[in-house]
Amino acid sequence: MARLFGTDGVRGVANVELTPELAFKLGRAAASYFGRETRNPKIIIGRDTRLSGTMLEAALAAGICSAGGNAHLLGVIPTPAVSYLTSKLHANAGAVISASHNPFEDNGIKFFSQTGHKLPDAVEDEIEAMVAAEHDSSKNPRGSSVGRVINEEAMDKMYIDHIVSSAPTKLNGLKVVMDCSNGANSLIAPVILRTLGAQVITIFNKPNGININNGCGSTHLEALQEKVLEEGADVGIANDGDADRCLAVDENGKALDGDQIMLICALELMKKKELHDNVLVTTVMSNVGLHKAMAEHGGRCVKTNVGDRYVLEEMLRGGYSIGGEQSGHIIFSKYAKTGDGILTAVQLLGAMVKNNKRLSELGALMTKYPQILLNVRVKDKYGWEDNAAIKEVIKKYQDELGDNGQILVRASGTEPLIRIMAEGPVQERLENIVGAIGEVVTRELG
Repeated sequence: MARLFGTDGVRGVANVELTPELAFKLGRAAASYFGRETRNPKIIIGRDTRLSGTMLEAALAAGICSAGGNAHLLGVIPTPAVSYLTSKLHANAGAVISASHNPFEDNGIKFFSQTGHKLPDAVEDEIEAMVAAEHDSSKNPRGSSVGRVINEEAMDKMYIDHIVSSAPTKLNGLKVVMDCSNGANSLIAPVILRTLGAQVITIFNKPNGININNGCGSTHLEALQEKVLEEGADVGIANDGDADRCLAVDENGKALDGDQIMLICALELMKKKELHDNVLVTTVMSNVGLHKAMAEHGGRCVKTNVGDRYVLEEMLRGGYSIGGEQSGHIIFSKYAKTGDGILTAVQLLGAMVKNNKRLSELGALMTKYPQILLNVRVKDKYGWEDNAAIKEVIKKYQDELGDNGQILVRASGTEPLIRIMAEGPVQERLENIVGAIGEVVTRELG
């Protein structure tokens, strides 16, 4: 049977795969797990703006209460705010109901430990086993031992104050277009930016339950690019549905991805002697141009596997200050335990003000190398790493690219595909390289 927990919690089509029944069981299991050492564990719950959010919130909270836990409802609030508040409010755990950048039909449930970190695989496995086990209702809490649902008020203000206090400088004079993705940051992000002095023009900040991520946010930058040019703004900022990602658009309407944002922020930390070991933690998908730019400024990148949990693990292991992904999921360890879209925006905008430079100038610190991606459908994606012919052709072209490029081959996590990515200075050559590798993969596995 497939693992219930994926790379970012339990995901699925709401009311089909992620049902209220499953949410109830997850709540009951979580309260049982986090209540092992305390009576009536406190679990805070936040959600994004999806139509199914209140349905799943009610079921999750009921499950928590049925196991003797107290469910504290924060309402609509960003994922990073739940991470922050779990620790700040001394909760035993936090839960977020969101499917991030996915369409509104999907939803998800993920948990944070009392420290505000995502759960390790081992803990998720224990909770999953409790969900799957046959339940003995005769052991349920009863009477005064049953948990309560508590509606919390104004918890978002604590988070807003936290992000505002992180700002390296006021943002007076900046004209910012803020794309809230009709998601969890629709109210909070504009308040933060205006509190810091920015002139803010909001778009996609009127969620109706079904328009989250719909042609907007960090996965659809076109409308933001047009609005920045139309308004003559200095910068555009885009979050995704649960606001743990941030991408940007410069004054010319050109998009900046997570690699460019990480470089700008890492170099700013380096100037302040706050970049531990002068290291930026990235995944293997980050552009070679990022590595070269860090090296030119006396820093270096440490690579991890794809996934923000691997980035965080490496940051914790080395005590590093900043890390993230090309997608805009960026972690600042001084202020957050997970990616935070509006925190990232505040740090990026602060760098613009501190350096008195346009975003196009800061973006030009990095030369982006072309990337070509090819998906090859195969009969069996498992064990490809041991295929001698595939290993040989990968090595051949990696040797050719040397330090000026990279080849990344990996199996899809959800489909019978082998994904081939090549990166280097000349796009036409990259197309030839991925084509040649694809032919070998097809011959060997197709």
